[in-house]
Amino acid sequence: MNQLKITGGFTLLCIACLTIMVGALVAPGIMSISNALGVTDNPILLVTLPALGAVIFAPIAGKLIDKYGAYSSLIVGLFLYGLIGGSVFWLYGPTTVFINRLLLGGVTSVVMASSTVLISQWYFGKARLAMIAKQGMAIELGGVLFLFLGGLLAARYWALPLSLYLTAWVFLAMLLLFVPTKHPAGDKSQISEGESLQDSGLSLKSVYLVAVISMATFFTAIVLLPGSMQTQDYNEQQVGLLLAFISFVAVVAAHFMPKLTKVLGEQMVLAFAFIGYGLSYVQYLQAGTLALVIGAVFSGIGFGLSIPLLNHMTVERSATEVRGRNLSYFTMAVFSGQFLTSFSEYIPGGFTNVFIINVFCCVLVALYLVVNRCKARGKSLRV
Repeated sequence: MNQLKITGGFTLLCIACLTIMVGALVAPGIMSISNALGVTDNPILLVTLPALGAVIFAPIAGKLIDKYGAYSSLIVGLFLYGLIGGSVFWLYGPTTVFINRLLLGGVTSVVMASSTVLISQWYFGKARLAMIAKQGMAIELGGVLFLFLGGLLAARYWALPLSLYLTAWVFLAMLLLFVPTKHPAGDKSQISEGESLQDSGLSLKSVYLVAVISMATFFTAIVLLPGSMQTQDYNEQQVGLLLAFISFVAVVAAHFMPKLTKVLGEQMVLAFAFIGYGLSYVQYLQAGTLALVIGAVFSGIGFGLSIPLLNHMTVERSATEVRGRNLSYFTMAVFSGQFLTSFSEYIPGGFTNVFIINVFCCVLVALYLVVNRCKARGKSLRV
């Protein structure tokens, strides 16, 4: 079987960085950027609208990938990512700017789904799970890197962070140079084994639902911690460091996820992820730096053990001919969870109530996963 060279694998991981970058890039300089673009009334939409765009356009993206192929779709997606992302510099006013952000989110759904399809076409079995775990690590590393660069560049000039969208064109050149257009046929025995997992675990629809809840739980902390920490007299730099630390822990957790999955099974790993989320919000309810740091560790563990694994579960439960469509639905689920957090600040009772609600939600999901795992094992033993 042909194998993708190291440079090709590295290229696919670089492309994964673009996923979280799409909205987070403007976050550090959001006030100056929103002023320059004429959207001072709703600056937060610069961050969240790409997620809505990904949700709206994800089904279309999936059909395009299945019809024209992942490689061709990724070429077009990367080109449009750089073009649409960078062109917002010449726009002004809510209408044109927000349409641009929605379209950018739609293109991101093409990039995310098609790059994952390419991974599924080049890697199989344990190698595929390991590569998708690395993809999750790359997404979080992209968050750390581009948040840092975005803040650094925004301090010099408001428009400089927008130039980072053009890195998509660099990755496009790398794709054409290092990733062949033809992929190996794959090992059908491995594929059928992976697809049979749904008989003893979560269905594809359940995977999507858990992905929505996981991303909503994770991103709620990202959205609300800056305000919560401000009430405790932490400055913006300290907030940025904590958020970057969460991403770093997520990278480490994603690294160990394949080994834990092999020992514990998918649903138990997901249960531990939601236990981690729940414990993080217990800590965020407390005051003090130590509580915040411990909470950040648990948040990172929750993300690193859940989103990459759910991504892999989607691949394993999808027949080849509809894999692009199903992965686009997974993209839709992830960004739906992210966009839903936009409404968390409207929940009565402020930060405290939101954090408490998240604790109870995490406990319920973890219990469901454990019970479902026990039922599945009971059925397999009876058979």
